[in-house]
Amino acid sequence: MNVPTNGPILLVEDNPDDADLTVRALKKNNLANDLVIARDGVEALDLLHGSRRNERSLPHLVLLDLNLPRIDGIEVLRRIRADERTRLLPVIVLTSSAEEGDVVTGYRLGANSYVRKPVDFLQFTEAVRTLGLYWLVLNISPMGHGGS
Repeated sequence: MNVPTNGPILLVEDNPDDADLTVRALKKNNLANDLVIARDGVEALDLLHGSRRNERSLPHLVLLDLNLPRIDGIEVLRRIRADERTRLLPVIVLTSSAEEGDVVTGYRLGANSYVRKPVDFLQFTEAVRTLGLYWLVLNISPMGHGGS
């Protein structure tokens, strides 16, 4: 059974192996009918605010890595929260960094959640399943309820 979503999931991940693992975990749990992948911070911001932006397809959820080329995830988060159109987008920092400074900065800039990627695929799949069930099924997003 596929979980319905109001819009695509935006996965911002530069590591092809991590992106593939995330895609596999989402598909395994039937959580991603539409998934858009940005390979760096510039591409993510272009999808959200720039020339590739499509008003009808603002993501329902952003899964954001911090260690990105060109523009890092912290700056992407800062710009998401600074723009009125994307300010309320649910953003989950999904990263390998467990640095306390990254966690604090992520929350201070408005991340809705901070999840460290498990190394083990089964644990990672379970983490993605739990995230997906909460953020795509249980959580009521302001983006679909007059928030944008």
